[in-house]
Amino acid sequence: MLSACAVALRAGARRTVRRLPKSRLAAPVAGARTQRLLSTSAVRSSDLSTRGMIVQTLSSVGSKREVQQYLSLFTSVSQQRFAVIKVGGAILTDYLDELVSSLAFLYTVGLYPVIVHGAGPQLNNLLEQAGVEPQFEEGIRITDSKTLRVARNLFLQENLKLVNALEEKGVHAQPLTLGMFNAEYLNKDKWGYVGKITSVNKESIETAISNGYIPVLTSMAETADGQILNVNADVAAAELARALEPLKVVYLSEKGGLFDAAGQKISAINLDEEYDHLMSQEWVRYGTRLKIKEIKDLLDTLPRTTSVAIIHPQDLQKELFTDSGAGTLIRRGNKLVSAESVTDFKDLDTLRSVLLRDREGPDSRETVDKYIEFLKENPFKAYYDGPMNAFAIVLPPSNDRSQATLATLTITKSGWLTNVADNIFTTLKKEHPKLVWTVKEDDENLTWFFDKADGSIARNGDVMFWYGIEDGDEIIRLMKDFAAHGRAMLGDSNLESRLQRAKSGNSAKTVIQTGRPAVAQQARAYSSLARRPALPTRSFKQMVQGRNYVTTTNPNPPYGRHNASKDQPARVALIGARGYTGQALIQLLNTHPNMELKHVSSRELAGTKLQGYDKEEVIYENLSPEDVRDMEKRGEIDCWVMALPNGVCKPYVEAIWEGRKGSDNKSVIVDLSADYRFDSSWTYGLPELVARSDIAKATQIANPGCYATAAQLGIAPLVEHLGGQPTIFGVSGYSGAGTKPSPKNDVELLTNNLIAYSLTDHIHEREISSQLGTDVAFIPHVAVWFQGIHHTISIPLNKTMTSRDIRQIYQDRYAGEKLVKVVGEAPTVKNISGKHGVEIGGFAVHSSGKRVVVCATIDNLLKGAATQCLQNMNLALGFAEYEGIPVM
Repeated sequence: MLSACAVALRAGARRTVRRLPKSRLAAPVAGARTQRLLSTSAVRSSDLSTRGMIVQTLSSVGSKREVQQYLSLFTSVSQQRFAVIKVGGAILTDYLDELVSSLAFLYTVGLYPVIVHGAGPQLNNLLEQAGVEPQFEEGIRITDSKTLRVARNLFLQENLKLVNALEEKGVHAQPLTLGMFNAEYLNKDKWGYVGKITSVNKESIETAISNGYIPVLTSMAETADGQILNVNADVAAAELARALEPLKVVYLSEKGGLFDAAGQKISAINLDEEYDHLMSQEWVRYGTRLKIKEIKDLLDTLPRTTSVAIIHPQDLQKELFTDSGAGTLIRRGNKLVSAESVTDFKDLDTLRSVLLRDREGPDSRETVDKYIEFLKENPFKAYYDGPMNAFAIVLPPSNDRSQATLATLTITKSGWLTNVADNIFTTLKKEHPKLVWTVKEDDENLTWFFDKADGSIARNGDVMFWYGIEDGDEIIRLMKDFAAHGRAMLGDSNLESRLQRAKSGNSAKTVIQTGRPAVAQQARAYSSLARRPALPTRSFKQMVQGRNYVTTTNPNPPYGRHNASKDQPARVALIGARGYTGQALIQLLNTHPNMELKHVSSRELAGTKLQGYDKEEVIYENLSPEDVRDMEKRGEIDCWVMALPNGVCKPYVEAIWEGRKGSDNKSVIVDLSADYRFDSSWTYGLPELVARSDIAKATQIANPGCYATAAQLGIAPLVEHLGGQPTIFGVSGYSGAGTKPSPKNDVELLTNNLIAYSLTDHIHEREISSQLGTDVAFIPHVAVWFQGIHHTISIPLNKTMTSRDIRQIYQDRYAGEKLVKVVGEAPTVKNISGKHGVEIGGFAVHSSGKRVVVCATIDNLLKGAATQCLQNMNLALGFAEYEGIPVM
C-alpha cells in the first residue's frame, strides 16, 4: 500500500509533464493564466513542500494509518471513479474558501472528484431584482425563457468563480459548462425549459481528469437540437453517479448531515437494515424523508461499494479519510444473516476459512476444527454479512457463563472500511440487551471496544467489557468472577486457551479481529443508535447509589500500578488536607467507588476527625517525612496527593523516593503545587493536551495550575495560527488566594473592588508559556466572588480568519472531551462555579480579521485543581478517567 506522501508525490510527478488540452485552451478562464500554468513556477509544489502538506494534513484529520487506508481504497479504482461532489449555490456563496481548501487537499494527494454545482439561492435573488417571482411546481422550478437566460449567465459566472478560486490554490480545474448532459423536456407545458437527463458525456470528464484537471460542471443540459435546459443539481449529480459509478457521492450541505428527532446528527444509515424502520418513524418526513428515498433510489442502481455522504464542506477531509467521519454516511450495506447451528452454514470450508483468517501458528487449523466441534455440541448464534467481511459468534448464558458472551468477532479490512463492524454490533445490541467480552489490553482496536461498552475492568493484560448490565450486585459479581478466574469465567477455558495459543501463544482472547487501524476518534453510530442513545456509563457503586456520574472507560490501556481488577480499592494519602483544594478532593473521593482515603495529614488539625468523608472514620495526622518514607517502604499507599503550598512538599517527595529504594511498591505521586511543573522528570497532568498514555504510565505527576489550565485550553487550538504574543487578562475568586489571611482574600477589601497583582513574571505566565511553547503575557486579578476564574484572552493571528472558522477549530479540537465545553457567547463565572470543566467561547474577531478575543472560565478548586487531580489519579491508577467526577 502506498503511503499518503507517496501517493501525493507520485501524483505530483505525473502532473509536471502534462499539457493543457485543446478544449481547456479555448475556455474563457484560460487567458493569461495559460502561460502561468505552463510555466515552471506554476508546476505543482516541490516534493518537500508536498510532503510537508501531507504530513500536516494527516495529523489534522485523523491518524496516519486511517488516511493511508482510505487513500489506498480511493486510489484502487480509476481516477474517474473516485467521487462525484454536488455543490449547492449556498455553499458557493458562504463556504467557498472551505470548499476550495478541501478540494485542494484531494488534488494534492492525486484524487480528482467530479464537481457539479447549482446556484439556486443566487438565481432567486437575481429574479427578484428583475421583478420576477420564482415559481415552483412539485418542488421543481418553473423555467420560462427569461428565467433560463438569467440562469444560464449566472451558472457561467458561478462556475468561473469556483474555477478561479481553485486555480489560485494551485489546483488545475476544467470548466465543463456545455454538452455534459443530454436531455429531453421533463414536461414543457408544466415546467417549461426544465430537462430530464437522458445520458452523460463521460468522455469529456475522463479527458479532463486524464490531463490532470478537476472537472467542474454546471447543472445545465442540452436537447438533441441544442436547446439549453435547466436541471436540478441533485438530479444532475445522481445521473453523473449512475454514469461514473464512483466510490463516493457527496452532497455538500450547510447543516452537515441528516438529523434525528432529538436534533442529533445521524452518523450513518445502513439502508438494507434500516430503511423500512427509518421511513416508519414520525420524525422522518418532508425534506429528510425525500432525501433518504432519493438516495436509496440512487444507491439501488449503483454497486454496493458506492456510498453517499452528506457533509459540510469544511469537514470533507474528515468524512473521507477517518473512521469516525463527520457527516451522515448512507450505504446499502449488506443484510446480516444469522445462524444457530453449524448445519445452517452451507459450506463448512468457508466457515473454517473465516475462523482461520485471524490465526497464525502450526496448529491453527486443528484449533479451528476443535472450535467447530465445540459449536456443534453447544448453543450459539452467529452473525455475518453476505461476503463474511464481518463474523461474530455469541454464546448464551450457561452454568459457566453468567451473561451472554461475544466469543468471536473477526472483521476484514473491507469490513472495517465499509462500517460492517458497526453494523454487526448494532445488531448485537438489538438482540442481546446484555453482553460481555474480553480483549487484550494492547489490542489496536481497544478504543473501538471502549466506545461500544458501558463499563470495563482490566486484569493481567486483559480487559473485560460489558454493556446493558445496570444492576449493581450483578456487576459486582461479574467483576469478582473476572478478578478471580479471568477468561475462564467466560466459557470453556480449555477451548479458549487452545484458541489463543493458536493465535499468539498468550492467554485466551475472547474477541478476535483483524485489519482495522487504531481508532483515534469515536466510531460511527448508526441511526438506530442515534435515536436511542446509550445510557451514561456508570460504575457499579454509582448504580447502586443512583448518583448521576459519568464514568467513561479509560481510552488508553490501564498501565497504572493499581487498577480496577484488584479486590481492594486504591489507597490514597492526602498531605495538606486543610486547604480549599484538599477539601474539594476529599468530597470527590467520598463518592469514588474505587479509591479510599486512608490518611490525611494536617499539622493544625491533627487528632480531630475528618469531616465530609463517610466511607470510614479518618483522623487527621501530622505525618512527618520519615512517616511517609516508612509507609511507602511498607507499600501501604497507592497514591500520594501533595496539597501543600509552593516550596513545601519537597521533603515529603524525597521521603517517598527514599522509601521506594527498599520496596517493590511504586506508588503514584500527584503534586498540586508548582514545585515540579518545570521538572522534565515529572509528567505534566493536563489530560486534554498531554498524551493520556503518558499520564497513565507516570508515577509522579505535576498537577497544572488553575489559571494555567484554563489559559492553555483557551489558546492551544490556535497556537499554529498565532501572529504574536497572546495576552491573558485573568480574574479569580478569592478562594484562589488560599485560607491564609491576605489582602487577596479579604472580602471587605474586595467588595466593590478589583485587585491586580503580580502584573509581570507570574509563575503561571511561565507555566503557560512553557507548556504551549510560545510566550504569553498574563495579568492576574482577584475579585469578590469565592470560586471561579474568568480569562479574557487577546490572540493575534497570522492570517485573516472569521469567528466561525475559529469556533470550528475549537469544536474540532475538543470534540469528545467531556470536561471542555465550547460555547458561542462569552462564558460566565456564575455558570462555571461548582462545575468540573472548562467553558470556552466568545470568539470575537477584530475588523482586521487578524486578532481574536477568546474567553475561558474554570472553577479554580475543581477542574483547576481537585477534579484535574482526580483525572490524573484515575489514569495513573488504571481506572476510567472520569470515574467519580460528576457530570459537567
